[in-house]
Amino acid sequence: MGVLVDSQKEGFGASWGGLKSLVRRKQVDSANSKRLGHHQLAKELTVPHLIAIGVGSTIGAGVYILVGTVAREHSGPALTISFLIAGIAAALSAFCYAELASRCPSAGSAYHYSYICVGEGVAWLIGWALILEYTIGGAAVARGISPNLALLFGGENSLPFFLARQYIPGLDVVVDPCASILVFVVTGLLCVGIKESTLAQAIVTTANVCAMIFVIVAGGYLGFKTGWSGYELPTGYFPFGVDGMLAGSATVFFAFIGFDSVASTAEEVKNPQRDLPLGIATALSICCGLYMLVSVVIVGLVPYYAMDPDTPISSAFASHGMQWAAYIITIGAVTALCSTLMGSILPQPRILMAMARDGLLPSLFSDVNKRTQVPVKSTLATGIVAATLSFFMDVSQLAGMVSVGTLLAFTMVAISVLILRYVPPDEVPLPSSLQESIDSVTLRYSRDTQVISGENPETSTSGDSSQPLLGNNTVAVDCPVVEKQEAQSSCTLNEENRRKIAGWTIMLTCVGAFSLTFAASNLWLPSLLRFTLCGAGGVLLLSGLIVLACIDQDDARHNFGHTGGFICPFVPLLPIACILINVYLLINLGAATWARVSVWLVIGLLVYAFYGRTHSSLLDAVYVPAVHADEIYRSSGDSLA
Repeated sequence: MGVLVDSQKEGFGASWGGLKSLVRRKQVDSANSKRLGHHQLAKELTVPHLIAIGVGSTIGAGVYILVGTVAREHSGPALTISFLIAGIAAALSAFCYAELASRCPSAGSAYHYSYICVGEGVAWLIGWALILEYTIGGAAVARGISPNLALLFGGENSLPFFLARQYIPGLDVVVDPCASILVFVVTGLLCVGIKESTLAQAIVTTANVCAMIFVIVAGGYLGFKTGWSGYELPTGYFPFGVDGMLAGSATVFFAFIGFDSVASTAEEVKNPQRDLPLGIATALSICCGLYMLVSVVIVGLVPYYAMDPDTPISSAFASHGMQWAAYIITIGAVTALCSTLMGSILPQPRILMAMARDGLLPSLFSDVNKRTQVPVKSTLATGIVAATLSFFMDVSQLAGMVSVGTLLAFTMVAISVLILRYVPPDEVPLPSSLQESIDSVTLRYSRDTQVISGENPETSTSGDSSQPLLGNNTVAVDCPVVEKQEAQSSCTLNEENRRKIAGWTIMLTCVGAFSLTFAASNLWLPSLLRFTLCGAGGVLLLSGLIVLACIDQDDARHNFGHTGGFICPFVPLLPIACILINVYLLINLGAATWARVSVWLVIGLLVYAFYGRTHSSLLDAVYVPAVHADEIYRSSGDSLA
């Protein structure tokens, strides 16, 4: 007996070979797919928890330095507008995350969405890149805490001996015990429970926000008292021009990275359809508002060219006789780093758990502690690796690698929104243990089709593919039924064409975005080639936008995943703009960063080829039309193995 659909398993022919695993897609988690026997994470989080995670993960100590560097080199007094533009650009990704997080509220974030919408191969690369991001990011943040902590004790070398950095001549490394201890403390907090660790992060984040509010209030008072000397300059508001302001926006964009940590906790949210979009939007709005207000104050207190690039905020207050403010600002920097450290380590165990659940990593990482309902083993593994790196390595040179994982995830989330709207998966994988139920439903639908077509179910054979679907119109069947079936057949044909057009358009739009940004960013290219690539990329990008705006979105999007949540506005314009911005930033990360990341991605491809591909939970899956999945589950009466 045949199956309803098994194209992803056999339908592409032998020539497709092992590459078929790269495009197999998994099902959105549902009541049926949760019969797998996995221990679920604790549903403890609400909007305030999500805001604490989002703000704590986003506002790092970089903002205490970034305002000086960007104002001196790029934006000048227009720094506030640079932050606003960067915030709007980040909001584009936030809109895409909000829709996918509410539709697919499971651990794994961008990895999970890519697996559902694009395929296993892309999902693996996104998950593998995010592992690198959170590991390097956590270690880099931890290494940055001890110098700031030392300032509170009176100077660079004032930490106790067992916490201070030590140089080891034999190994030619500077070890940082304080960094590794802090990583272990955070790891322990995360193992206790999601609600407890989020409460701790909320307390630390509140201290950081209070320090920023002090900067805004006290700085505003000084500004009104002294007349905002930083804005009374002959060079005007845009000393570096609009180009400098936009260059500053590209730099400060990375100060908004972190809100995606909220999406990684989707499985632990009580009401994900409502709370996740609210949490992401509120956290990003708070961060953008604080950044803009701080930049307004600091740029107004001191002329941009006179700012200290290392300690711009402390120096600005010191120039007005408030040297003591440096202690409050240092406390803010330390608390910002601590909250960012928690935000860096929190998502990775959940991504490891999601990949292990799908069979792409050993099942060890998918274990959830029954008492705390936290992936303790994944959390400990993450903490041990991050603590080791922070102890032995100066990872500042690898910090650029953190951005690759984030920007790849942002890009893929935007592409996933386009796929969800125009070509959502119309087939879902079911375990081969349900083959009997699949055959039963296949037979039932086959007989129904034969009756409508005027065939005799007793004499027709399932292997006779030469019989027309509608049969002969002269058969004694009511004309309205035949006409309805013919209309459905015609509609199905048109729908297939629409999906093909939409699928190719999405792909060519992505190619256009890459060509345009690559040619625009690489001035070393020959002029003719550069302008040709820019023109071709621009035509593909604009044509893709027009085509997607003109054709209808798929009706199946209304029932895809968990309905009733946030819907991303301005599709296809918003996701395409998001893709363009993130691809531009990816290309401009530099050759050295991409060389390092490429080594990690090649290692990931080898791991997938020799382990993930052959252990995937979809290895023996049978793909059936999504509309029949629930009926097959009901027919089976068995739990998923």
